[in-house]
Amino acid sequence: MEACNIAPMRFETLAAHAGRHPDPANGAVVPSIVLSTTFERQPDGSLPGGHLYSRMGNPNRNAFEEALAALEGGAAGVAFSSGQAASMSVFHALGPGDHAVLPLEMYYNTRGLLDAQYGRWHLQASYVDTTDVENVQRAMQPNTKLVWIETPSNPRLQISDIARIAAIAHAAGAWCVTDNTWATPLFQRPLELGADAVTHSTTKYMGGHSDVLGGCVVVKATENELYRRLRSYQAQGGAVPSAFDCWLLLRSLPTLPCRVRTQCASAKRLAAFLAGHPRVQTVHYPGLASHPQHALANQQMSDFGGMLSFEVKGGAAAAIAVAAQVKLFLRATSLGGYESLIEHRASVEGPKSPTPPGLLRCSIGLEHADDLMEDLAQALES
Repeated sequence: MEACNIAPMRFETLAAHAGRHPDPANGAVVPSIVLSTTFERQPDGSLPGGHLYSRMGNPNRNAFEEALAALEGGAAGVAFSSGQAASMSVFHALGPGDHAVLPLEMYYNTRGLLDAQYGRWHLQASYVDTTDVENVQRAMQPNTKLVWIETPSNPRLQISDIARIAAIAHAAGAWCVTDNTWATPLFQRPLELGADAVTHSTTKYMGGHSDVLGGCVVVKATENELYRRLRSYQAQGGAVPSAFDCWLLLRSLPTLPCRVRTQCASAKRLAAFLAGHPRVQTVHYPGLASHPQHALANQQMSDFGGMLSFEVKGGAAAAIAVAAQVKLFLRATSLGGYESLIEHRASVEGPKSPTPPGLLRCSIGLEHADDLMEDLAQALES
């Protein structure tokens, strides 16, 4: 961005301006979509625009990566075609025989990726309850190169201490990477707490409209092996977002603070309502005083996000019956969009799912909180 006398800019200002520059050719305020896959050289072989081939770089992708880095307070953003591709890039930065420490509760496809793909080339993994930092310390090995944190976790919103875990990782010469998808950079700042990199499924809150797939890694520094390997894998592996995907994502960032604040406020109200309902056994939301890591969440988050889950008394059958009765909530898999979603998580994860059978996961959208509360009330009472 051009020099500005507002330093540092507040998050809302960054969201509105980061990565956005008037087009020098025509003055357009809204960035154009550059669909070209290749770029012309000058007679001397130089590339005045800095672009060679769209797998290596594209004006829309560069703008989106610039914005991501600004929002997370990082040195650089590296964009990918999905959240899974972003996670894969981090694991691909490791070598055969390296060891990683990961949380017991994490996005099930991330663990599936590790078990199915990286087990074949002998990447070692230890899964521990990262809500207790002593478990992380005990899991460290001489060949540990990565400590992965997902906080809040999927689907029970468990909270892990980023600062203490990052210190453990660094003492062992390992990288600490935090999946910040559920918190968003508005509510949680992992790089400021010591993490080396942050990942997002930009499909979720960054996109916010359930219409674009994407992922990213934002690094704290670029003068290191992690960043060099991420860039190499991005350029050579080619799992990159299209120009249109990046344009859509950049379009969505200015409304990110407004969207997630509204979603968070509604989630708080719904969590409190569900916690007092006689048919609900447990509510998983770090903003509730009853949450096991509520104090830690207060310490490292400025607010608690728009995701919650709750367990219905009576197990799987009872939970599925509640999900079947909703009228406003949509029964669909994803999160972070403007529409509220509900799903029976164990069914989505399959027969080996560790998720409690009575758990329903909710992504709170932009509908009025009273309407969402009435919808859940009638579903629970049906």
